[in-house]
Amino acid sequence: MSTARDPIMFLSGAGLPAWIWDDVRRDLGEGQHTCVASRPQGDRPRLRDYAQVVIDSAPPGGFVIVAHSAGGVIGAEVARLAPERVSAFLAISAVIPQPGQSFLSAMPVPNRWVLNAAMRVAGTRPPDSAIRRGLAHGLDEEIADRIIAAFTPESPALYRDRTAHRSWSGWRGYLRTTDDHELPMALQQRCAQRLGAAWQDDLDTGHLPMLEDHRAVAAAITRFLGARPSHRDPSTSRPARPLSW
Repeated sequence: MSTARDPIMFLSGAGLPAWIWDDVRRDLGEGQHTCVASRPQGDRPRLRDYAQVVIDSAPPGGFVIVAHSAGGVIGAEVARLAPERVSAFLAISAVIPQPGQSFLSAMPVPNRWVLNAAMRVAGTRPPDSAIRRGLAHGLDEEIADRIIAAFTPESPALYRDRTAHRSWSGWRGYLRTTDDHELPMALQQRCAQRLGAAWQDDLDTGHLPMLEDHRAVAAAITRFLGARPSHRDPSTSRPARPLSW
């Protein structure tokens, strides 16, 4: 289905398992190499550790990042730490902080204060009822139950660590989810602007479109990759006129 040559690295949102991408990966077809980033091991890893795991586990050469939710923060760090490796970046309802800022600082006030306080008191795993009401909105009960059972708390550093002050140039897109109870459309639009997304599109789903409408997500990925400018630097597979970020 996809016409891309570079492998696709999927970055799941906070706490979410790799299997959420299974149907999308199947829809993209056997000709498209895909993989899902794992989480770092050890006690309370830092944001850089999350990014380094992605870089170390990616196939040799260039790869495309498809990042969901808090995976956008990890993807942004990967693109800044290894800009020569990342050929394109598609954010799906993803949090994109300003360079030098964090996931928390990307949240509007007073949400960031509430989230910060909640993490200090209860950790980084939301109550089951909150997951069902927000993250799993739009999913059937069986899938929502699987998400709740599989949800894994993340290191607080994923939310608090600041991204690097480095630039990256490449093809960028943002896929918004219009029925999202986790990230409001206004915040998604701001994140798309921060990313500098030249390609943008909407899906009428909640925060987990890869489970609610996997075919639409796979089709959007294919459209995004197919829309890349034809005039590219052959040594990097990047647009001839790079964007600053």
